[in-house]
Amino acid sequence: MKDKAGKTQGQTKQKTQEGQQQAQQAQQRGQQQTQQRGQQAQERGRQAQERGRQAQERGRQASERGRQTLDDTEQEMQDRFDQDYDA
Repeated sequence: MKDKAGKTQGQTKQKTQEGQQQAQQAQQRGQQQTQQRGQQAQERGRQAQERGRQAQERGRQASERGRQTLDDTEQEMQDRFDQDYDA
């Protein structure tokens, strides 16, 4: 009877240790997944920031082209005016 009780107690202790190990492994996996999700979110944020910077640069370039077009048009009008009154 003592042997059976000792054996049962040993099995219970082993099962408890296995359960603790599994819980610890699950916790580690959870931490790794959380860290990975955090890194992915950070990368997506960096990419979004880069897209915003590129869009801002395109807007600046378009604005500059518009300003250049206005300058060109103004110069053309001045040239025509000068030609009309010089002639």
